[in-house]
Amino acid sequence: MFDSVRSNWGRLLDATRGRPRPDEERKRSTGAARGAGARRAHNLFEAAAAHVSACVEDDQDAIEEAAGWVSPEALSFGVNELACRAVIALARERDESPRAVARTLLGLPPG
Repeated sequence: MFDSVRSNWGRLLDATRGRPRPDEERKRSTGAARGAGARRAHNLFEAAAAHVSACVEDDQDAIEEAAGWVSPEALSFGVNELACRAVIALARERDESPRAVARTLLGLPPG
């Protein structure tokens, strides 16, 4: 778990400093990122969905793969958006307020 935090923190620092990661430099120099057989890029919502589902399944490899699809900032935004949509959907399903659902999910007392 701490390896994931350390890795993501390093990506965030490199992104804010404008430095590419070593594995990204290799892709750029070899042309592996773009080519005839290259797949389309993942969007931030695909990355967020893959990241969250991998976290639920405790699949470290899938977590790291999804984290590499987009920038850390984009992944954070996507995870936040996914959480908001999930709380809204559960609130509608349960006929409760989003605040009550969020507090219940986090194990907090009703407030």
